[in-house]
Amino acid sequence: MAKSLNILIAALSLIAFSPFCLCSKAYGSGGYLFPQFYDQSCPKAQEIVQSIVAKAFEHDPRMPASLLRLHFHDCFVKGCDASILLDSSGTIISEKRSNPNRNSARGFELIEEIKHALEQECPETVSCADILALAARDSTVITGGPSWEVPLGRRDARGASLSGSNNDIPAPNNTFQTILTKFKRQGLDLVDLVSLSGSHTIGNSRCTSFRQRLYNQSGNGKPDMTLSQYYATLLRQRCPRSGGDQTLFFLDFATPFKFDNHYFKNLIMYKGLLSSDEILFTKNKQSKELVELYAENQEAFFEQFAISMVKMGNISPLTGAKGEIRRICRRVNHAY
Repeated sequence: MAKSLNILIAALSLIAFSPFCLCSKAYGSGGYLFPQFYDQSCPKAQEIVQSIVAKAFEHDPRMPASLLRLHFHDCFVKGCDASILLDSSGTIISEKRSNPNRNSARGFELIEEIKHALEQECPETVSCADILALAARDSTVITGGPSWEVPLGRRDARGASLSGSNNDIPAPNNTFQTILTKFKRQGLDLVDLVSLSGSHTIGNSRCTSFRQRLYNQSGNGKPDMTLSQYYATLLRQRCPRSGGDQTLFFLDFATPFKFDNHYFKNLIMYKGLLSSDEILFTKNKQSKELVELYAENQEAFFEQFAISMVKMGNISPLTGAKGEIRRICRRVNHAY
């Protein structure tokens, strides 16, 4: 039944985003995005982004996960408008200072490198928001994951929201219902939640993000019993009760640099690193069934991940005359 449903969803997606449609309705916006947006104004745009992402991956295997995360953290705050890239200046308080991003979000310099190359090729044409969306897709592909056509045409915000970044991005210790509510606020559903969480098949997390699972999950001085105790013992060796907050751990210990379905297999073995990962298997019947499906069927995961990434990339973009095309991604144009 679940497999049939997935095939149906995939078929509908092919219709919605086929070359015959050329467009994708953006959630919470009156505008349309479409993959061919730069075909005339900057035909080499996608090639430039892909080339620089590939070069970065050669030097830093962590970069693809970082770029995926930037796109996610951008879209969940005021929509996919590159607000996460802005430094503090004037009236702008940077989202880089928020709890989810401080000492954690990275890849900003690479986005600027891509932007500089695009400005050389076609000045004031390709938005920073579209760079984030393309870089997220290319990061998925280069690590072995699925590809998809990225609807384009986003424009860049002239402001940021520190409070939005603190409140709207799901946190590692949020309850299942809180995380699902945060997804639903963005027009995403439970299927999107489970499939997009699968991006944790690559990347790292800090000790401070899961320490409570090892020592005091519910305030009773006991560890989280939905975490494999053998795995917990290994984690405690490098994540003590105090200190080592910034020590990094693979989100998927099995294949940490390969985009595959091992993340879901880990959850079934109670070896999800973050509480927000493991609860997908332990706290909700529908999400548990999806975890089991994706653990068994990588193709089903890949198909849905691509669909959900397009859906997430369509959250409240600025289109038409709204926003601007920043010349430098870390500051608004009038700051020159």
